[in-house]
Amino acid sequence: MSDNKLRCALVYRLESTGGATSDSPEVGSGIALSNLSNNNSTNCTLLAKYDHASDYEKSGGGGGLYGDRETNYAEAVGMVIGNDPPGGVAEEDVLGGFKVVMSDMHQVIYGADSEGLCLAIVTGLKYPSRTAIAMLTELYTPYSTQFSLQAKSATSNSLTKKSKSLLSQHCTKYDDSTKVNKAAALNSKVEAVQATMQDNIASMLKNTEQAESLAERSNQLNEQANVFQKKSKDLKKQMRCKNIKMTIILVTLVVGVLVIILVPLIVRAKNAAKGGRMLRGFLEEIGEA
Repeated sequence: MSDNKLRCALVYRLESTGGATSDSPEVGSGIALSNLSNNNSTNCTLLAKYDHASDYEKSGGGGGLYGDRETNYAEAVGMVIGNDPPGGVAEEDVLGGFKVVMSDMHQVIYGADSEGLCLAIVTGLKYPSRTAIAMLTELYTPYSTQFSLQAKSATSNSLTKKSKSLLSQHCTKYDDSTKVNKAAALNSKVEAVQATMQDNIASMLKNTEQAESLAERSNQLNEQANVFQKKSKDLKKQMRCKNIKMTIILVTLVVGVLVIILVPLIVRAKNAAKGGRMLRGFLEEIGEA
């Protein structure tokens, strides 16, 4: 029977026991990792285990946790990991080399770091392996921070009690994969909305700055227009005064020219009229004599 239940979480220390090396193929975990050489024999020391679905298994959930070896499920998982250890990880403080091994009822998802600290979980066949890998990745950081030094020399199953709270917390969080996926989708939507809001705010701030710049330019143009209008009025006044002066000068010149021309003519006309009267009187006197 297959389902999407999260069964348990386990922690191992991987140690090479020597032997010839060969390339260990990765099982379809959906994660691209480099193929690295592994020793044929790998010793898996169980450090901690947490049976998250013990009530489910004991209440008729369908057989033992891994086949019929319910009481020794940690040993069974250790054998799986020992036969097909995680791919090599060169980077420190990173969990990688993830692998997925399936049985008729369950699947084991596991990975390890460069120091041999291996985290594994057992789930139903319908539990998404990508969600399982996300859980292991999230669990690795706090677990390695708290127990990495102890894990190097701890004896078998000696960290179970100390690790129970941390393992239980993550198993509870990832118990329902549908909720985890919905939460991840919701988080991505929230992040998308936040990014959109940030873009909108940035656009608003940019538009505000542009509007302020336009307003400032408009004020400058208004000031320049007022100065131009004032200068235009002053120039009109100056031109008007110049026109009046030029008119007065031209009138004066015309009057002066007319006076120069007409006065002699008038004087001549008067003199001619006077001489005519005198000539007429003289002739009259001669005629009378």
